[in-house]
Amino acid sequence: MPTIFIKDDLRAAVEAASGGRQTVLYTAKGQPSYMNVVPKFMLEDVADAPGSLGTGVHPAFIVNGIEKTEFFYGAYAGVIKNGELLSLPNVNPARSSGFDTFSTAARASGAGWHMGTNAEWAALMLWCHKNGFVPRGNSNYGGSSDAAFETGRRVDGGAPGLVTGDPVVLTGSGPASWRHDNTPNGISDLNANLWEWQGGMRLMDGEIQIIPNNDAASADLSSTSAAWKAIRLTDGALVAPGTAGTAKFDSPTDTTVGNGGSPVLSSTIINRNGPIGDNGTFGVMTAPFNGMTTAAGVTAPAILLALGLFRHKDVADSDLIYLRNYGERLLFRGGGFGSGSAAGLRSVTLQNPRAYAGGSFGARPAFVL
Repeated sequence: MPTIFIKDDLRAAVEAASGGRQTVLYTAKGQPSYMNVVPKFMLEDVADAPGSLGTGVHPAFIVNGIEKTEFFYGAYAGVIKNGELLSLPNVNPARSSGFDTFSTAARASGAGWHMGTNAEWAALMLWCHKNGFVPRGNSNYGGSSDAAFETGRRVDGGAPGLVTGDPVVLTGSGPASWRHDNTPNGISDLNANLWEWQGGMRLMDGEIQIIPNNDAASADLSSTSAAWKAIRLTDGALVAPGTAGTAKFDSPTDTTVGNGGSPVLSSTIINRNGPIGDNGTFGVMTAPFNGMTTAAGVTAPAILLALGLFRHKDVADSDLIYLRNYGERLLFRGGGFGSGSAAGLRSVTLQNPRAYAGGSFGARPAFVL
């Protein structure tokens, strides 16, 4: 069991330095993991307009029907050490592993530990937007594409902007503006450096499927899990996958080559951007997050906005969404070291299968009691 209540010298120092906003939790093997405390808030607290996100506690703070006073989120992108996914400063983050590998390593840390979920990411994204600061990050090979003077320490020791070598930066090595709250004790590198796997959300042949609330923290995340639910488009209710009228991302045109265009939120799939079963050699729908549209007569339900799957307001950014609407496609967030202005808190990749592994793709640990 994780010895989370033992305040040793390390934990005491981290809590004192951060005013209690960061702490150190210990895994089943006794390894430390640096975590930010994210206190519970209401949907009303982060909404741009009254009722636009729904009402009540944000889904990230509900696990198996129980409201939580907080969740703990990795201060840093994860590194796999002794089979556990840890959040540690100034290390080369783990990459090039599939969804199941990262999820297994996160849960190996003990009860309550899990890979970060889309509900948690969405909660942080909404909090940042409501509080008027959106972090920058390593979106230009060791530096920020939005502020060239902001840099981190590349793992290969190379100069910022050098496109050869390994441009990923050591965890947390960037400035405070690369943290979610613009302070040295915020959550680092949510914008770029690595695309990060997210639990609890996927596309299945274009149908948007989620695991309710933050149940993905402990639920079966396999492709055949009974925990997956679809979203009825008329009222946002969670229903069985394959139910008529559920929320889907349609392609504006049928295409198997090139760019499939801007995704359309719809209750039906008229067009696909590639053949069902293909693993990723055909057209990807690519568009600004602001550029997603709805089919005629369709209004995005509040749950999609609360989970960051449709714009909750018009934000002046260039964050992109990439997706394929055939086969199982699992979620990455944030952007990579070469994403440029396409990276950001709202950036979404739903184009890859769960076994995908790449050098700019990682994951982050989280914990909830």
